[in-house]
Amino acid sequence: MSIAKLIERKTHAIPGKLKVSELFFDVPKDYSKPGDGSLRIFARSVERVEKPADGGKEEKKHLPWFVYLQGGPGMSCSPPQEYPWINPVLEKGYQMLFLDQRGTGLSSAIFAETLARHGKPQEQADYLKHFRADNIVRDCEAIRKVLTEEYPEEKKKWTVMGQSFGGFCTINYLSRFPEGLQEAFVCGGLAPLVKGPDEVYKRTYSKYTLPNQKNKSMLIVAGKLAQRNVAYYRKSPEDVKRVKDIVKHLHEEPVTLPSRGTLSVSRFRGLGLLFGSHGGLDMVHDVVLRACNDLDLWGFFIRPTLSIIERFLDFDDTVLYAVLHESCYLQGRASRWSADRIMQSLPRFRLNHSGEDDDESRAIYFTGEMIYKDMFEDYVELRKLRETAHLIAEVDDWPDLYDEEQLAKNEVPLYAITYIDDMYVDYEFAQETAAKIKNCKQFITNNIYHDGIRSKPEEVTKQLFALRDDVID
Repeated sequence: MSIAKLIERKTHAIPGKLKVSELFFDVPKDYSKPGDGSLRIFARSVERVEKPADGGKEEKKHLPWFVYLQGGPGMSCSPPQEYPWINPVLEKGYQMLFLDQRGTGLSSAIFAETLARHGKPQEQADYLKHFRADNIVRDCEAIRKVLTEEYPEEKKKWTVMGQSFGGFCTINYLSRFPEGLQEAFVCGGLAPLVKGPDEVYKRTYSKYTLPNQKNKSMLIVAGKLAQRNVAYYRKSPEDVKRVKDIVKHLHEEPVTLPSRGTLSVSRFRGLGLLFGSHGGLDMVHDVVLRACNDLDLWGFFIRPTLSIIERFLDFDDTVLYAVLHESCYLQGRASRWSADRIMQSLPRFRLNHSGEDDDESRAIYFTGEMIYKDMFEDYVELRKLRETAHLIAEVDDWPDLYDEEQLAKNEVPLYAITYIDDMYVDYEFAQETAAKIKNCKQFITNNIYHDGIRSKPEEVTKQLFALRDDVID
């Protein structure tokens, strides 16, 4: 019997011969105390509709479920018809479920005004501790039992596919409820099995060492964020001076954005988040070009330029990402603003009090997906959660997310596409994780970036299903 309850289901026909159902569930806020409040969870299901030739009713079938777990943390799903890769999945005979993970989209969304209903910052921080991957997976398992209640026992398991953070959730699922899974797919989301983000950021930022198996020496490897900065300035060398001019202007005169947030040096450098996606270098170059043109013509940034920057960095609309980003790695320790601490130890990323690199001959590096303390000053919505975020950063009793003993004896087939040049999920960590999970098969490529499921969906789905359906002699 499931602890989740289906509250409402409304179904609509969508162009493309699709039937989309909008589902609302109630689930416990805290699964260890199911009577202590509930959360509303929203999901959309989609299946292919074919009208029988004789005009009669289509026979009801127990189609197997394929669940998509979105990236994040803190991101919601779009309507199913906006995902170009659903057709090959539906053609395999699945019906699909797109879940707004707890705290996102229509699932008891987290914003400053909704958190305020739970009390002062300490009460808000306590509430937010229920919104990590472990409880997202518990929601999935509870909902699975509702949706397969009338299924024959042998068909009650379902398939999950996790993109990025959704892959972290998938590895958690394999650790926690393997009995609920028929198979699992992961796109750029083989979670690092670490205790905290320090290890992750030390590899992601700049340089780190790895053992050389050939001669027992140590290899020095450039972090992907540093590599992407190098690639950016190699492609647009004229931007070395332009970025310095923009940073100098922002340091002397921080700019108020249309949302009333602040465009600081730190927020501007955050555009490096785009470097991990297809076309990201060109998107940042376009912003830099526009901003420098504004300064040359007017001496300030005009509204269209500022609006573009805001659109690319929308943490006011994804506060859960900002507040819990470092927490998605934590097991039994506190983050204490890991990204800030690690960056200050790396001269290549650290700027001095004048907003400049200590070595004036060097280009100023952009930062990536990391979350910093000053973001809770620069973003309007995050300002309201500043104290709450500081409390979250000091929490040191996070429960374990992964069971390596269970993963080592895993019987659920896991098919993963892994990106060598992934700027967000370190490739070496991904290989270490894959080696610890029994029944894990990978397609590894240096031709696709982290957003492959969006930018190259046909290639990604083709390779994932080839891992499942094909054989190697």
